[in-house]
Amino acid sequence: MLAIEPDAELTVEVERDLAAAESALAAFELQTMLQGPDDGRNALLTIHPGAGGTESQDWAEMLMRMYVRWAERKGFGVRILDLQEGEEAGIKSASIEITGQYAYGFLKAEKGVHRLVRISPYDSQARRHTSFASVFVYPDVDDTIEIDLREEDIKMDVYRASGAGGQHINKTSSAVRLTHEPTGLVVACQQERSQHKNKETAMKMLRAALYQRELEIQEAAKDA
Repeated sequence: MLAIEPDAELTVEVERDLAAAESALAAFELQTMLQGPDDGRNALLTIHPGAGGTESQDWAEMLMRMYVRWAERKGFGVRILDLQEGEEAGIKSASIEITGQYAYGFLKAEKGVHRLVRISPYDSQARRHTSFASVFVYPDVDDTIEIDLREEDIKMDVYRASGAGGQHINKTSSAVRLTHEPTGLVVACQQERSQHKNKETAMKMLRAALYQRELEIQEAAKDA
């Protein structure tokens, strides 16, 4: 029998068409998965360690680094809005803005309590410890969405932004903490040197948190 020699040009064309088909399939699967009304929005993410001191604070920082690296690999923009570092290690809290198409859609399932079981590097007896950290994810809402947010319902506290070990990184009280008194929601921002800019960012975070809360109330009402 005669051997049929492969056509190099045809092989290249087939491989190119196959790659295009795989790319189109991946895009279709993504579109199918992320069909929520807010999935295409940017995301605001906050992390809080649970009880356990340094162990939980270290776990919270590990989660923060994981989300930041994931976002950077996806080509998303990352901005630290608020960061309270732990006294020995880890973080007491962190708020991150992640910008990019479908950022919220990708991250919304991360909401909840995350657990880590490990041999503690901080335990001289090398015992096993379980650490917890809470992650909250909100869609970044714009002015097209109406949020019932009144100035008289907001309590604003200002304080000096602090760095590692509690060191002050700003001589003026530029950091802002907002408390929405009707719901008890609290947000904070200290990354900007300007109190005005920190308040503006904190208001943005509060709007997102209130919007997410309202969505959860509506979902609970549907399921009832």
